[in-house]
Amino acid sequence: MALQVYGIPNCGTCKKAFSWLASNGVSYEFIDTKTAPPTRDMIADWVATLGSKPMRNTSGQAYRAIGEEKKTWSDEQWVAAFAENAMLLKRPLFVKDGQAVLVGFRAKEDVLQATLNG
Repeated sequence: MALQVYGIPNCGTCKKAFSWLASNGVSYEFIDTKTAPPTRDMIADWVATLGSKPMRNTSGQAYRAIGEEKKTWSDEQWVAAFAENAMLLKRPLFVKDGQAVLVGFRAKEDVLQATLNG
């Protein structure tokens, strides 16, 4: 199965990832989370693999709109929130062979190569 990249087309971080993938010859399938949001089961699997904290888009309006209660939410509460509003998910999210492998695009070059190109 090819690499899948979940995000939104106008996201600056996603654009950086697309550029890196192209320059490294990595083929991928882009899934726009605005038009094709991930299912709750998919999100639960991703949270089980990566944890809910790294998956939070803390710079987005949707995250800031949630009250202080978010600080005490369990992973299950985050799964529900991510499923209700995909804009809460940090972008891009990379899925390889059905398994979430990376979220965001701040990893070091060697990690990117091993995770996305390997």
